[in-house]
Amino acid sequence: MTRTLHLPVSAGGLEPYTPGHAFGPYTPPCSPLTSRVAYAAAHVVADAHAEQPPGSPAVLDWDRTLAFRHELWRWGFGVAEAMDTAQRGMGLDWPTAAELIRRSAADARSVGGRIVAGVSTDQLTAPQPSLDDITAAYLEQLAVTEEAGATAVVMASRALASAARTPEDYLTVYDRILSQVSQPVVLHWLGDMFDPRLRGYWGSADLDAATETVLTIMNAHASRIDGIKLSLLNADRERALRRRLLVGVRLYTGDDFNYSDLILGDADSGHSDALLGVFAAIAPAASQALQALDKGDVDTYRALMEPTVPLGRHLFETPTFHYKTGVVFLAWLGGHQDQFTMINGAQTNRSLIHLAQLFRLADQTGLLRDPDIAAGRMYSFLELHGATR
Repeated sequence: MTRTLHLPVSAGGLEPYTPGHAFGPYTPPCSPLTSRVAYAAAHVVADAHAEQPPGSPAVLDWDRTLAFRHELWRWGFGVAEAMDTAQRGMGLDWPTAAELIRRSAADARSVGGRIVAGVSTDQLTAPQPSLDDITAAYLEQLAVTEEAGATAVVMASRALASAARTPEDYLTVYDRILSQVSQPVVLHWLGDMFDPRLRGYWGSADLDAATETVLTIMNAHASRIDGIKLSLLNADRERALRRRLLVGVRLYTGDDFNYSDLILGDADSGHSDALLGVFAAIAPAASQALQALDKGDVDTYRALMEPTVPLGRHLFETPTFHYKTGVVFLAWLGGHQDQFTMINGAQTNRSLIHLAQLFRLADQTGLLRDPDIAAGRMYSFLELHGATR
């Protein structure tokens, strides 16, 4: 029988909580998901035995890292590799990211899984790179990614956000990149709640003006663009953008607050496909919901997907960019890795109160594969922090 825990609460003190909600019932799909294209952005598992203080090159537990990707493929998701969920630019350096892309793409081929991977400019070391330097960095990573066999996600670049002075600078850089892709790519618009250094991306802090710039790029290169991942946490803005996309160009929601409604869609603006960090935390429930949607069963879709939204909103609460800590914490509770350790020391980026609430929500949503194991790990975590009684 699962033990009662005493969990810290925001009002101070401890409150008793007895976990034990059954896992699921969730069943992996027997065939590919069809109604939506759905990618889960995957985290990386740190090698707990390696010395890797903040700022040092990442050292991964490759077996556990790749095993988690196989878990996502098993549930019917594509894998979005080497993106911000994998701590790209927040601990995951380019040499390790390149190796991760190669290994994950090889494993994807072995199981027939879908994979996209982040292409960025994080190998640059100069304090003020030029637009030519930035373009060359993008193209270097594009070559590695395409050679590995993954579809490129052209990630928003901190270097470009710093160097660009006008919308025309973005048009110039993206024109050079997109003219050299060998297959359609996914563009990437990450709001500053996910990365403050991306404020003003596309040449303006005015989101209406920024939208016009990104649409200019997309319309000029429509045959080279599969879609755009939009992570602005603004459902109305996402609906407005997808109304304006050319036929055949996908909008991949990156809205980890409003994904349930945006994926379902509406008669006026259509639906969003998905490229979400939250899917790594809710994969079984989201898979079951999408399987229901494949059958046209909207009621079951809502019954399965909507209860995960409070967990997603908590996971991505301000400061949003620390959501990776919660993703890894849930992977540890779920038995996907043996320790709660992250590259760059990021396991300390969320409070004990935040993680305790995440445990409650995961249990209440039926997402803990083994409540007894999860409760034991939660107890040991509380004990480590002196929060048991």
